[in-house]
Amino acid sequence: MNWALLKKTVLASVLGISLVGGSMLNPIDTTPKTVTAASLKTVSLVRATDGDTATFKYKGKNMKVRFLLVDTPETVHPSKGVQPYGKEASNYTKNRLKNAKKIQLDFDRTGYKGDKYGRKLAYVYVDGKDLNLELVRKGYARVAYVYAPNTKYKTKYLVAQSKAKKEKLRIWSKKGYVTNSGFASKKPSSTVTVNTSKTFKNCTELRKVYPNGVPKSHPAYQAKMDRDHDNWACER
Repeated sequence: MNWALLKKTVLASVLGISLVGGSMLNPIDTTPKTVTAASLKTVSLVRATDGDTATFKYKGKNMKVRFLLVDTPETVHPSKGVQPYGKEASNYTKNRLKNAKKIQLDFDRTGYKGDKYGRKLAYVYVDGKDLNLELVRKGYARVAYVYAPNTKYKTKYLVAQSKAKKEKLRIWSKKGYVTNSGFASKKPSSTVTVNTSKTFKNCTELRKVYPNGVPKSHPAYQAKMDRDHDNWACER
């Protein structure tokens, strides 16, 4: 018998078993990270604009983000003014973000490319919790702007919305307020309107009317008040 050949054969078999066993015991070494974990980007808060928009710092640059799949009532819109529950939604988002220890963004499939307004689109996570989902479940927001391919949480959000609607939470407490296109007021005349001819000498005056400043699309916006050139004037 060729003992040398037999020894090599046995050794090769043992090594093969060890390699297979090793891969089974340590799947993390051979399996890619989950899509969710890989897609989360850690950012820091610059400012929260309203209930569904905020600016974050990512890789050293400011980045305005519109929350995916949700829509909260307006607080700084140039024509709609302040809508019912708009301030409540805005305050909730601001408090969650300002008190967060860790903020992460998930851009889904194409959210990082941004929308026509130059905003990135993302799911926002505060200390591991889905802020977008919280807004829907607590009745601060409706599920909206559902466009493929960024729809991976649509079903979960719709379930949360059904529960909030059933419990008549906040925006759902006013019959007919939530519509397919946004939010409607039974008394349009009571909605705060903007005097498009109104101009402000400086940010101090502007903030008396618009405490959080105004976006570039707003009639009160002036480039000279946008010192950091981020298309938002007189932000705090």
